[in-house]
Amino acid sequence: MPSTAAEPDSRPPVFLSDPAALAGDRVVLAGPEGRHAATVRRLGPGERVDLTDGAGLVAECVVTAARAGALELSVRARHREPRPDPALVVAQALPKGDHGPLAVDLLTEGGVDVIVPWAAQRCVTRWEGQRGERALARWRAAAAAAAKQSRRAWLPEVTEAAVTGDLARRAAAASLAVLLDPAAATALSAMALPGSGDILVIVGPEGGVSPAEAAELTGAGAVPAHLGRTVLRASSAGLVAAAVVASRSGRWS
Repeated sequence: MPSTAAEPDSRPPVFLSDPAALAGDRVVLAGPEGRHAATVRRLGPGERVDLTDGAGLVAECVVTAARAGALELSVRARHREPRPDPALVVAQALPKGDHGPLAVDLLTEGGVDVIVPWAAQRCVTRWEGQRGERALARWRAAAAAAAKQSRRAWLPEVTEAAVTGDLARRAAAASLAVLLDPAAATALSAMALPGSGDILVIVGPEGGVSPAEAAELTGAGAVPAHLGRTVLRASSAGLVAAAVVASRSGRWS
């Protein structure tokens, strides 16, 4: 019988690297990434590591030396992963507190390519001035950390905060735009999906999308759809929608 004991993950860890550094056969991983690899992960000579520029390029490496806060690596092979198509874009209404970075973490693990922070009318959280800059930085840091954990060669883009007019323009340009609505007549799982282009999923705030916002977004081409009989939190609805789209579009095949 197969063992039921948990086996260690044999896949190499992933770290971010400057694209220029990946061109050579020897790479020194320093800075925050190097400190994490050498000090936190305690990687040593002979261990495998993958480096990525976050834009599809992956360098398969072996550690040749470790020192305080840095690793020296030998590049054994390189490969480039194509940009995912169709691209999955999620407009995420701003949740309160730590639910924002949590939503970004989940969306990144689910394979979302672009995350658009949406300042919807009924959002309690507001991104203004330096507070908004700090919040955006937290979202981007959460995306980078989750992308490494998920071993993604493409980091998701976390855009500047958008207003409803910005989303309407994205909806008009997308191959398919979906406005998540628990009261919609159509299920997302029953919708026909395009084979290419952007699939935009719009996640509203806990208080729901206002009638004016819904009218503007559907007027731009967004189609209302529901995820099921239960109502999900704003921080988890995007992941569930991404999973439905990814499984049905062949991205998880």
